[in-house]
Amino acid sequence: MAGARAAVRYAKAVLSLASDQNTADAVNNDMKLIVNTIAENKDLSNMLQSPIVRSSVKKEVLLEVFKNTNSVTSNLIDTLIANKRISLIGETASKYNQLYDELKGTQVAKVTTAVPITDDLKVKVLAKVKELTGKEVEVENIVDESILGGFVLRVGDIQYNASIANKLNKLKREFTLN
Repeated sequence: MAGARAAVRYAKAVLSLASDQNTADAVNNDMKLIVNTIAENKDLSNMLQSPIVRSSVKKEVLLEVFKNTNSVTSNLIDTLIANKRISLIGETASKYNQLYDELKGTQVAKVTTAVPITDDLKVKVLAKVKELTGKEVEVENIVDESILGGFVLRVGDIQYNASIANKLNKLKREFTLN
C-alpha cells in the first residue's frame, strides 16, 4: 500500500517535470517500454525486487537496458536508486502512463477476444468507443480462449460482455430457474 502511494507520487513528479520540459510524450514512451520490459523479463523483475543485489548493480543494469531513454527517465532511475525505492520502477512507470492518459484525455479500451483482433475490427472498435465515450481511445487486445467467441469490451469502469461464454451462462441460468 505504501509502495503504491509512493509510486503515484513519483509518477506525478516525473509527469510534472516532463510536462515542464515538453518531453511528456517521449517519457510516456519510455515508461511504456519499462513496463513492458519488466513484465516480459522475469529475471529483470526478480533482480529489481531482490534485496541481495546491490543498488549500484541494479542502476548499471537499468541504465544499460534503457540506455536510449530521455534524461527525465534516467533521472527517475537515479532518484529511485538514491531513495532505495528502485523496486517501484515498474509500478511508477505504469502509474505515469495512467496519469499521462488522463492528462491527454485518452482512455484504454481493453478488448478480450478468443483470437487476436484484426486491424479492420480494431478500427471499428475505436470508432464505437469514441462514439460512446467522446474520448480518444487506445485499444489493448487480450486473448482469452475461454470466452469461446465474441468479445468483452472494458473502458474505464464500463464493461460490455458480448462473449459466447456469457450467452451460454445466461441460457444455463434460465434453464435452471425454470
